[in-house]
Amino acid sequence: MRINNIRRDIAALSDELEVPGIGHLPVNAYVLHAAEPVVVDTGLSLPGRGFMEALGSVLDPADVEWIWLTHPDRDHTGALFDLLDAAPRARLITTFAGVGIMSCARPVPMDRVYLLNPGQSLDVGDRTLTALRPPLFDNPSTVGFYDDRSEAYFSSDCFGAPMETAELATANDVGYSTPNAVRSAQHLWATVDSPWVHLVDETKFLRTVAALRALDPRWILGTHLPPADGRTAEFLDMLAEAPKSDPFIGPDQAALEQMLAGFEPVG
Repeated sequence: MRINNIRRDIAALSDELEVPGIGHLPVNAYVLHAAEPVVVDTGLSLPGRGFMEALGSVLDPADVEWIWLTHPDRDHTGALFDLLDAAPRARLITTFAGVGIMSCARPVPMDRVYLLNPGQSLDVGDRTLTALRPPLFDNPSTVGFYDDRSEAYFSSDCFGAPMETAELATANDVGYSTPNAVRSAQHLWATVDSPWVHLVDETKFLRTVAALRALDPRWILGTHLPPADGRTAEFLDMLAEAPKSDPFIGPDQAALEQMLAGFEPVG
């Protein structure tokens, strides 16, 4: 993992996952150095990713007060229970649906849970975090949040963009990729991760985009996008066009067999 200290009070723990035919998908977690420290998501559920070691390089896990789980998909929950063990005071911020989904795999300690719904806020000592569901999501329990001190919106999967290389995927700023490349990758990700975007009532969808535009966060800090400073208007324009983007059609069995044949050793 790569540590990107994007502000004095925010560190990104940046990982990536190569997806054949798609690109290198950023997988970020964040540490918010608030008066009551917050960890946002806990990385990939794959062995050897080094999440706890990376976290320990920027913050003593025992000092973590809050773990904000934007949703319980496996690319967000990798070190969750390790962190709960290492941070005995930490409360797990999620939703009622989030607890239910996680409990299908492993019991969640209910005395450690803090349920927070969209529109509700939490005081973490020196700032207020307000829960907001992003316009695009792939899990019904998805809830991001706005930090009023840093003016950052933690957007979960929304605004995601597969990058051309691992280096770009773990960069400290999305600006290392060209705007056209980022926009194209964001539309691809929107149709992969939220295929329902082609079925929505566009008027209602655009209201969710307008609500975020009115908030006008300075930072967009997503799970699947390098940190973005000052790009909010551009990214919201991209979202407004997402329902009209080309639907994603993945490889079929014939394409899979062709790919597998390419992996076979020659001779």
